[in-house]
Amino acid sequence: MSTISSSTHDAFAAPHQKTLDPFKPYDLSGLKTYDLVSRPSKVFHDDLGRPVGPEATVDHWLSSLPRQLAANDIRRVSRHLCRAQRDGRTVAVGLGGHVIKTGCAPYLIDWIHQGILKGVAMNGSAAIHDLELAVAGKTSENVALQLPNGQFGMARETADAFAVAARAGSTNELGLGWALGQYLDSLNCTYGESSLLLAAYRAGIPCTVHVALGTDIVHMHPHVSGAALGEASLVDFRRLCSVVATMAHGVWLNLGSAVIMPEVFVKAVAVAHNFGHELDGLVTVNLDKQVQYRSRVNVVERPAAEGIELIGHHEILLPLLHVAVASHSARTTPLENEPARAA
Repeated sequence: MSTISSSTHDAFAAPHQKTLDPFKPYDLSGLKTYDLVSRPSKVFHDDLGRPVGPEATVDHWLSSLPRQLAANDIRRVSRHLCRAQRDGRTVAVGLGGHVIKTGCAPYLIDWIHQGILKGVAMNGSAAIHDLELAVAGKTSENVALQLPNGQFGMARETADAFAVAARAGSTNELGLGWALGQYLDSLNCTYGESSLLLAAYRAGIPCTVHVALGTDIVHMHPHVSGAALGEASLVDFRRLCSVVATMAHGVWLNLGSAVIMPEVFVKAVAVAHNFGHELDGLVTVNLDKQVQYRSRVNVVERPAAEGIELIGHHEILLPLLHVAVASHSARTTPLENEPARAA
C-alpha cells in the first residue's frame, strides 16, 4: 500500500495565511434586499403564451402567442402594414432569390392584389427564379451536380428572356423589371399566377430588378448584353428612387437579401434626402434567416424612424406575417383578454 510522501502532503496543504488577505471570502451579512413585487420587471404573467386547442381560429392563435420579442415584432409589423394601407402610405419590398425559392411569392402577390404592396424590388437571382417558375413551373437547379459537367446555368429559355428584356428595358425608361413582366405577359405562361414580376406588371406597380454583373447565370450567355442589362437596371434604380421618395410613414421590407438590396435601398434613401424628400415615420423591416451586417445597418438602423428585425426561415415567417396582417385587417376590436398596446 502506497503512502503519501511528506512533500506531496505539503503541496495540498493550506497556503500560508497572511495577516491581511485582500481576497478572503466576502462577508455578505449586510446585503440590502427589497420586495420582489416592487422590482421593475420585463416579463409578466399576462405576457405568457396560452396554448390553444384545435378549434382555435387563426386570430385566437395569434393572440395566444407570448407577448415577448419576435412575437411582439410580428404584431408590430402587421399593425404598421395595415396602418400604411389604411392611410394610403407606400409599402414596398426588396427581396433576394431565396424568398422565391422557398415558395413565398404567392403571399407578396396577394398583397399586390389587396393593394397593400405598392412597389417590388429584387436582385437578379430573385428575378431568375421567379421567371423560371412562371415559364417552366420549376427552378433552382442542383449546382453540385450540374457544375462539374459544364451544365450549370445553361438553360436556354432563361437566358433568352433576359436577353430580350434587357434590350427592351434599356429603352424608353421601361426598366428591367417591367420588361421581364412584359415578356412573361406575352408568353401566356402556364404558371404565370406564381410570378411576382408578372403580378406587378399587370397591376401597374413599380417592379425593379437590380443586377450585379457576373453574379447571375444569364451573364454567362453571349447574347445577353451587359450594356443593356446595366442600362435597364440603372433605369430601375432611378425608378426605385421615385418609390422611396414617397415613403414617409410607409414601410420598407427587406426580405432575404444580405448585400445587394440593402445597398440599393440606402442609396435610394440618400437620393430622396438629397432632393429634399422627408422620410419621417418610415418603418423598415429586415426579415432573414440570420443577422447580417449590411441589412442591419442599411435597413434597420440608418434610414428609419423605427427599424424592426425578424429572424427566421422565410417559409415560416412570411406566411405567418401574411396571416397576421389578414387577421389584423379583419379585426375591428381587440380580442377578449388581449390588451390593446401601442406598436
